[in-house]
Amino acid sequence: MPLTDEQKRERIARRIAQELRDGFYVNLGIGMPTQVANYVPKGIEVVLQSENGMLGVGPYPLESEIDADLINAGKETVTELPGSSYFSSADSFGMIRGGHVDLTVLGALQVDEKGNLANWAIPGKMLKGMGGAMDLVAGAKRVYIAMEHATRENQPKILKKCTLPLTGVEVVDHIVTELALIDVTPEGLLLRELAPDTTLEQVQSLTEPKLLIPQGGPRAMPGL
Repeated sequence: MPLTDEQKRERIARRIAQELRDGFYVNLGIGMPTQVANYVPKGIEVVLQSENGMLGVGPYPLESEIDADLINAGKETVTELPGSSYFSSADSFGMIRGGHVDLTVLGALQVDEKGNLANWAIPGKMLKGMGGAMDLVAGAKRVYIAMEHATRENQPKILKKCTLPLTGVEVVDHIVTELALIDVTPEGLLLRELAPDTTLEQVQSLTEPKLLIPQGGPRAMPGL
């Protein structure tokens, strides 16, 4: 059975959460990336930052926990963890631009084999603005992309060259989809992990650039 959209998003968020390390300061972009907060591994303490001015973001609230004053950058209600702090968006972007964010997770419309990212504009469609993405890809130490592997029309979103307006040039380090985990390397895109319910041939057919295969082949994507 094909995965539902919700199952795809959960798989991607769960896999990225396994990349978090104790003591990391992490920014989660609007949309799918915010779900990573729900899957932080036990025993790992990370500090989630939201660019609207909150440090110490917790998981999404239960119905009984909702506080309309606690929102993330996507205007979704969130919870606060012990030690949370609040500040202006100017201070928040000072943290990002100052290189104090260890890892950011962002959605994408397109990524290419050079690590170029397009995630904010489709020509001819209404724009909401770039938000903090341009600063995050420039200031965060590691950039993870969380996205479905292909469009709804089954066209590749991982391209030889992005065709949409760029958010950043050569900024992506890793791409996580429901099918694979791909590392962006100077030699090209390395297929590090493969989901157990797919094949190398299927992933390659939905990926425009030729994928590099590690010695011994890609590992099975864990935790699925």
